[in-house]
Amino acid sequence: MKNDTITPFVKWAGGKRQLLPKIKELLPERFETYYEPFVGGGALLFELKKDGAIINDINLSLINAYTQIRDNVELFLEYINDLDARIINGNKEYYYYIRDLYNSKLFEKNFDTELASMFVFLNKHCFNGLYRVNSKGLFNVPYNKSIKPSVNRDNIIEISEYLKKITIMNGDFEDCCVDANEGDFIFFDSPYAPLNTSSFDSYTKEGFEIDEHIRLAELFDELTERGCFCMLTNHNTDLINNLYSNKGYNLEVVKVKRFINSDSSNRKGEEIIICNY
Repeated sequence: MKNDTITPFVKWAGGKRQLLPKIKELLPERFETYYEPFVGGGALLFELKKDGAIINDINLSLINAYTQIRDNVELFLEYINDLDARIINGNKEYYYYIRDLYNSKLFEKNFDTELASMFVFLNKHCFNGLYRVNSKGLFNVPYNKSIKPSVNRDNIIEISEYLKKITIMNGDFEDCCVDANEGDFIFFDSPYAPLNTSSFDSYTKEGFEIDEHIRLAELFDELTERGCFCMLTNHNTDLINNLYSNKGYNLEVVKVKRFINSDSSNRKGEEIIICNY
């Protein structure tokens, strides 16, 4: 594991940058392969920068960005620099023009380097970096009036070099963990459980329902039996507590700030960190 770090190239709902000090404090002293089945922005991935890691996410646009940065970094930078050059005066019409182009390519399933650059550009110039799609799976987040550059070139080059040393998957979280063995470490930055049982926040058209949380808890138990080190983070809710309590796991509640909620009075909350070691 290296000491130097790189920073995430996208902001992602539920990202763990503010929790990194606590998460690092709770890491196993030693572990073999690092797995992250819900990689999102990859805050812990890029903090650890561990070679041979296996990452996954169900969001194909996100994973396309990871793979394009890995495989076609100069073309990616060329595209995104061109996008940034045209938004410099806060041209919201240009933002919505690119959003429409992105959705057209998304509808056509044209997952290429240009789409990856649009994905990152929209992430950095949309409201709160929120990735939200409508019922048709099309991105629909409004402009945030930012004119800042979307990426730092040196950081993206470093990310590209690091991603060449790991495995990138796009699929179900359970498939990511098939080969996890004793001594491996799996970090589940799982989609948030609802703060109340009447609603779910969905950031992909697939969503993540209560049944999926139950299946994830069952996988956590199975990996524990295999001798894997597992850590999971989520909202501190009755659902999550009921799924992981009374099993001998260590549960710790931490205070967090919420950046996605539009109501500033609701931007404080609690998360729970669950470890099986």
